[in-house]
Amino acid sequence: MEEKNVGKQGHGSYLGLGCCLMVGLIGGASLLGNAIEAAGSDDRVVSVKGLCEREVKADNVICPFAYKEGGDDLQQLYRVIERKNGIIIDFLKEAGIGDEEISVAAPKVVDTRTEWSGSQNRYAYIVTSVVTVCTDKVDEIIRLQSEQGALLQQGIATTSGWEFPTVYSFTKLNDIKPSMIETATKNARETAEKFAADSESKLGKIKRATQGQFTITERDSNTPYMKNVRVVTSVDYYLKD
Repeated sequence: MEEKNVGKQGHGSYLGLGCCLMVGLIGGASLLGNAIEAAGSDDRVVSVKGLCEREVKADNVICPFAYKEGGDDLQQLYRVIERKNGIIIDFLKEAGIGDEEISVAAPKVVDTRTEWSGSQNRYAYIVTSVVTVCTDKVDEIIRLQSEQGALLQQGIATTSGWEFPTVYSFTKLNDIKPSMIETATKNARETAEKFAADSESKLGKIKRATQGQFTITERDSNTPYMKNVRVVTSVDYYLKD
């Protein structure tokens, strides 16, 4: 019985010693972590941004040629729409636009007697027809938009604006991304080097770098086919004495 009691006491002593060792190790690890953190807090970092902007021309355009026609005889209206759509398509083809780049939407018909109740209308029906071009021949479309007087002379008054906007796009962003990122990063480094020189320090390695989002906007409202591409990179550099 005494041997068993002695054994239990010995076991308890070993357990207590183990707990002390564990607490010591944890405490030592905590002190080591604090020391590393303290050493890291001495690092000096400068955060800079680099900008790159580039002006490009759209390489794709979606352009609707829309017009409205009114009348009281719906069948006769459809014949007029078909004839005028043919005139627009010929107008486009003469400029080098291919059949695969032209689409004709189903005409939209409004019965003014039922949908516009209470208003006095000249015609019983108003039909809207849209011939749309989707092409990379941007220059041709720009020219055609200025020559729509030729359609007006044939009785086709096209409409535009918010309902039928012409949309110009730049689709070759991947072709210019690498060089733009390179330029933005170079500009960021030049800024960081000047800061380091002003603070009588030397520029170290990059700690962290973040590429900003590319944005494409219209240069101005008068030339929507001219685009402004922009990217900003953020870079953190270490500073050394």
